[in-house]
Amino acid sequence: MDTPPPLPAYPAQNPTPTPGPHAAAPAPAPSALALIGRGIAWTFGLLFRALDLLRKTLHFIVLIGLFAILAAAVGAGGTPVVPDKAALVVAPEGRLVEELSGDAFDRALAEATGDAEPEVLVRDLVESIRAAANDRRIQALVIDTSSLSGGGLTKLQDVAAAIAVFRKSGKPVYAYGTYFEQSAYHLAAQADELYLDPLGAVLVDGYSMYRMFYKGTLEKLAVDVNVFRAGTHKSFGDMFTREAMSVEEKADAAAWLGDLWATYQGDIEVRRKLAPGALQGQAESLPASLAELMGNAAELAVRDKLVTGLATREEFEDRVKARVGEDEDTHGFRGIDSGDYLAVVRSTAMLKTHAGNAHARVAVVVASGEIVDGEAPPGTVGGDTLAAELRDARHDDDVKAVVLRVDSPGGSMLASEVVRREVVALRAAGKPVVASFGSVAASGGYYIAAAADEIFAAPATITGSIGVFAIIPTFERTLGKAGVTIDGLGTTPIAGAISVERTMSDSARQVLQLGVDDAYRRFVSVVAEGREKSLVEIDAIAQGRVWSGQDAKEIGLVDTLGGLDAAIASAAKRAKLAPGYRIDYREPELDWASRLVIGSRGTAARLLVAAGIGREVSPAERLLRRGLADTDLALRGFGRLNDPRGLNAWCACDLR
Repeated sequence: MDTPPPLPAYPAQNPTPTPGPHAAAPAPAPSALALIGRGIAWTFGLLFRALDLLRKTLHFIVLIGLFAILAAAVGAGGTPVVPDKAALVVAPEGRLVEELSGDAFDRALAEATGDAEPEVLVRDLVESIRAAANDRRIQALVIDTSSLSGGGLTKLQDVAAAIAVFRKSGKPVYAYGTYFEQSAYHLAAQADELYLDPLGAVLVDGYSMYRMFYKGTLEKLAVDVNVFRAGTHKSFGDMFTREAMSVEEKADAAAWLGDLWATYQGDIEVRRKLAPGALQGQAESLPASLAELMGNAAELAVRDKLVTGLATREEFEDRVKARVGEDEDTHGFRGIDSGDYLAVVRSTAMLKTHAGNAHARVAVVVASGEIVDGEAPPGTVGGDTLAAELRDARHDDDVKAVVLRVDSPGGSMLASEVVRREVVALRAAGKPVVASFGSVAASGGYYIAAAADEIFAAPATITGSIGVFAIIPTFERTLGKAGVTIDGLGTTPIAGAISVERTMSDSARQVLQLGVDDAYRRFVSVVAEGREKSLVEIDAIAQGRVWSGQDAKEIGLVDTLGGLDAAIASAAKRAKLAPGYRIDYREPELDWASRLVIGSRGTAARLLVAAGIGREVSPAERLLRRGLADTDLALRGFGRLNDPRGLNAWCACDLR
């Protein structure tokens, strides 16, 4: 591999270009063809407005219907009540996330109709479990992972840490399931007693990263993809220009996947009291082990000490009943769902909150999803949207420090810089900023945190990927197969040079590559400034390389290994806050309708399914979605990027 040349110093601030004057020219009279074109445009515009009005009308009708269903449910079920003796049931439905995606109402409908994967806020689960630890009414914790579809390892660890707090209270933790895949098993393994259905199975298969490569397909379609990159390990564009992973990408992936797998194994082996390396050995010997037991996967899980024992659902419920008693209505154990319990806990907390404590706050601002230019709904990081949230925290006298919680693979270079400037402004205003990394904080996700006073990450965080790329496809050969040719002229050598229907000229290629190189120099300079290191030091560990949080700590990209709680404590200490300060989770303002839907999202989905409006996703469909997740994540994530210059600091490394 060639050693990149030394990087010159680069100013951190972007100058704002000022447009020059333009002389106004008299407009020519429109031709008949132009008038016809305007008429067609007006007709299509009218059609679009009519369809949009129809959409809004239908939206309103469905909204009224949904509220009627919710009102009926509330009337029938009443306000949640915590029994005097019960189990807290933690049964996450969907994927663990740092921030719920999109509009609340649209997501509730999409989840009910099976068009979107449900999402569960990690913070909600953690808060409910911790509250239950000190609640005398909650006598046990029951974990049900049958509807959990995944989440990054750090999110699983956050929930596991809350369960550990619950265990310290001396109250038992139970778990039951018919099938545990890797993410689900991590949570279930936190139980004191873990039971598996006699026809069930446990599959802990390790971590992997496989990607589809489209060079052969693009060649058959006669499509040329022009990839411009800065960073010898910046590999996303390879899926369009190669038929397999590069040596550099495989080496990087082997390192950070190995760190994640080692962390996962350590978590399980300590909790289940297994010998070091037991999970690796079980995965390697799985075919032979199953053959010995005539394919009985449940018996194998017992033999390998992955579960406490085998039990039917009824036998398991009887076990929990012995601890918390029987529910007279369902004849199952007496329990309360974590969502209902959290609603009660928060309502009680609001009544106890004293207004005098509001003056000292640590604001937690979440950056979750791809980073895009402009504004964006939750679950995607709009550069302007996140910058506005940080600006509000800067001008809020009650906010004394800010924690930037990052769970993002990056995205638009410009949007990332817009956010970073607000981090710098917060520090200039005397408010400490501490970055806390979730499952992934790579590329632009690292860029926005580089100026923070301190960076926290988990050992299993995926981070780094300091590099930039631009991708532009051209279809001149495709058009040529259909007999289409292109001809014309421009007033300068670069006029019309960047166009999808023409072969890219050498001048255009040079311009684009210089832009990417310039963006990379800026990226390295920003990190060097924030990390107080030289350009040479950062360039050596940049080049698009992906690191685990553990390795990032060793090379200086991360200051401290720890979770969100530790980051909040550090921010409060830096702001010299006394105990009793408030933690202020800054979230987009929701209207009353969205609040109602978000508060009843699970109930709404179930009721819509029962009413015939929605549908449940079958296990087979869920498995298919999971199988396509890696490719879908890469293509869907890349499709969101909208940097005005096409300069992207993004990493296709978000394992879910």
